Amino acid sequence: MGDQHVGLLAANQLFDCPEMQLPDVELPIVVLGERHQRYGLLVDRFLGERELVIQPLDPRFGKVKDISAAALMEDGAPVLIVDVDDILRSIEKLVTSGELKNVRHAALNPSSYKRKRILVVDDSLTVRELERKLLDSAGYATDVAVDGMDGLNAAKSGDYDLVITDVDMPRLDGIELATLIKKDERLKSLPVMIVSYKDREE
Repeated sequence: MGDQHVGLLAANQLFDCPEMQLPDVELPIVVLGERHQRYGLLVDRFLGERELVIQPLDPRFGKVKDISAAALMEDGAPVLIVDVDDILRSIEKLVTSGELKNVRHAALNPSSYKRKRILVVDDSLTVRELERKLLDSAGYATDVAVDGMDGLNAAKSGDYDLVITDVDMPRLDGIELATLIKKDERLKSLPVMIVSYKDREE
């Protein structure tokens, strides 16, 4: 994380739960702690942001390890609210006792990481190659297309994570390209970034 190494551990080990089924590539990780004491907690998935009414635990439970409160989701499902300070202390105990298990997962192996694919569509050779070199140096797999029609054919035949297109191009301009991509059943979820070198109302 920046220049700082962050220790990684699985949440199931901390909470004594069954082993998680993790995605093949991207791992959901929650970073806990402060500047000089940070850990990455590997969770099974993210559910997004929620507004919850927090309730204290029933006193009859006593002090529950690593838990501070509870709440209910919209569907009535109970949610336990973690105590971050408690969790950090529990992690330190696992580290000092030598009981912390290594997280082994294919996504942690850089050689197994699938690079994001980006299609650059621009009729200017100079701009096209400049964008390609910048994206390649940032770790993306980049393909180029010479105009909107070429870009549409490439998008239909390839598997891209993003299309970056110029506006003014022969045969098919960037606005038309984006419109056709969004109308295509297979491509409609493909993000399109339109780059303009002129002041346009669009």
